[in-house]
Amino acid sequence: MNHTEIGNGIYWIGVHDYTTYLFEGMWPIDQEGINYNAYVVVDEKIALIDTVKSIKTDEYLANIKSVIGDRKPDYLIINHMEPDHSSSIAEVVAEYPDIQIIGNAKTFPIMKNFYGVDTNLLEVENGGTLDLGGRTLQFYMTPMVHWPESMVTFDTSTGTLFSMDVFGSYKATVGSIFDDENDIEAFEFPTYRYYATIVGKVTEMAKRSLNALAPLDIKVVCPSHGLVWRTHMNYLLDLWTRLANAETYPGVVIVYGTMYGNTRQSAEIIADQLKKDGVKKVIMYDVGVTNISYILADIWKYQGLIMGAPAYYGQIFPPMQNLLYKLSGNKVRNHICAFFTEYSWSGGAERFFQEFMDKTGAVVTADIVKVQGAPDKNDTIALKTLAKSVAMEIGKN
Repeated sequence: MNHTEIGNGIYWIGVHDYTTYLFEGMWPIDQEGINYNAYVVVDEKIALIDTVKSIKTDEYLANIKSVIGDRKPDYLIINHMEPDHSSSIAEVVAEYPDIQIIGNAKTFPIMKNFYGVDTNLLEVENGGTLDLGGRTLQFYMTPMVHWPESMVTFDTSTGTLFSMDVFGSYKATVGSIFDDENDIEAFEFPTYRYYATIVGKVTEMAKRSLNALAPLDIKVVCPSHGLVWRTHMNYLLDLWTRLANAETYPGVVIVYGTMYGNTRQSAEIIADQLKKDGVKKVIMYDVGVTNISYILADIWKYQGLIMGAPAYYGQIFPPMQNLLYKLSGNKVRNHICAFFTEYSWSGGAERFFQEFMDKTGAVVTADIVKVQGAPDKNDTIALKTLAKSVAMEIGKN
């Protein structure tokens, strides 16, 4: 695939990546891949919008030429400087030395530090415009979604929003890039996972950006990852509004860490009781074997969160500590929480859960249940009571 015509002189010239194993060096994408979406707008003047990850530079340059042939692009618009969108900049400049680079005041210092490019720059501000001849592009700053220089580009003549990481998702498209030629529900969990790992920490800024873009008459959304949206706009906007507002569905995510199975026994007791108390959606994750991106996605989606881990040399099972670190940044908005621990000869894990509660302001329904060894009869009663308290709170909503 060299390019795809979106319409009205707008073309997708992005690439698919099935070889990168970890996005940002942390989040698995090997099975489903990811798109690096880039675009070109062809008018009296030509504007490239974003580049792609450097491992795909040759393919990207070929895609440009498949659209414009021997013509030279006039502008390169940089919506976001993260290298998966910007690391072909130097090669574009080498191929088209006269191209003018469009960005904002925070774009150019990062670009110089990353790639040594600091000439032929045109700085734009919020609401600034660029005339391509037959159409006008307008720029809106979306700081910290999810870097400080982030912005979006809006084609006022066609209602096309080049939305950068806003409205993006994991999962590469297969064949068609368009929402109406794909199973959009198959992109829902990749979107939750993308949001929870990439945007969750700055969700208040995402909400602010969505509100700022709301007055625009958007007909097509062209994000930097995932589908190009031209039909199911209400679905997309509803999904991202829910994400930005941290709106949750009824259900409970149980996350546990275990070394020899005792903590899992406690988790299973809790899960069984939740089902008996009418909670239909119960998901269990072993934090020691599951990448936390999948766990974070379901935590973002469901209202209940129960976490359990063993003590580890007076502290907490290290994979759980990693999850707590990430969750402390994301916070746990609109969640009902409870915690349990397991220990052999001395505790310690409960301190980390308590610090997490204090830092995030989590709404907690029960005292921490501390189990020594395998859960006995009294422990089972306490664990079931903990489950009942969570189920009761979820049942109120």
